[in-house]
Amino acid sequence: MEKYFDINEQGYSIRCKLYCEDPREIARVVVCCHGFGGHKDNRAAATFAQRIIAKWKGTGVVVFDWPCHGDDARKNLVLDECDAYLGIVAAHVSEAYATDELYAYGTSFGGYLILRYLALHGNPFRKIALRCPVIDMYHTFLSAIASEDDLRKLQGGKVVLVGFDRKVKVGKRFIDDLREADIRACEYFDYAEDILVLHGTDDEVVSFQESRAFADDNVIEFVPVEGADHRFRDPKKMDAAIARIIDFLRS
Repeated sequence: MEKYFDINEQGYSIRCKLYCEDPREIARVVVCCHGFGGHKDNRAAATFAQRIIAKWKGTGVVVFDWPCHGDDARKNLVLDECDAYLGIVAAHVSEAYATDELYAYGTSFGGYLILRYLALHGNPFRKIALRCPVIDMYHTFLSAIASEDDLRKLQGGKVVLVGFDRKVKVGKRFIDDLREADIRACEYFDYAEDILVLHGTDDEVVSFQESRAFADDNVIEFVPVEGADHRFRDPKKMDAAIARIIDFLRS
């Protein structure tokens, strides 16, 4: 089943979507974090949810809209509010389903935000799977997301609309915060055994080499997916990635 719900806490209204067989039988929850410009109704998350629910009885999957994404009502994207959303969602689902068995699955920008959350707060998740995570979010934003005109406007103090599936409002504060929030300066050795990184060798948006170097530096298991692009558009490659992620989360 699928169910939409909102979490109204700390002055925020977080739009969420639950996938499960029976909400009364949820024993564990996977929190899914989508990428920049994405939304909770994305096809990749739905496919993942359907597969893991079928394979792992008692699993619920919760996907939510980041600030300014999907149906979210925030006006401008603020990095600290993304951090707040992830913390609120994790705490809420743990309480709502009476479980401390939490897992995380993040893609691209969502992967970056999970790693940033760990650096700031520690790890509330038993296992974390990251597909094509952004490691250097600041330079990825400058080179792959924002146009030259966007950057000129941002430097002039203006707010611009950038993104992919849905345009997102960002201002100079967001760029400055990204520059300061460099997760490469953080160590993840304490969580390394509980993290899996998969990355397509043909990723045209996020640096494959940065991702591999980050995993190597932190002794995190890294799985290169030969020929896969950023969105894993090849269904066979996506199927293989999902199967590998599910096996890891269950291990």
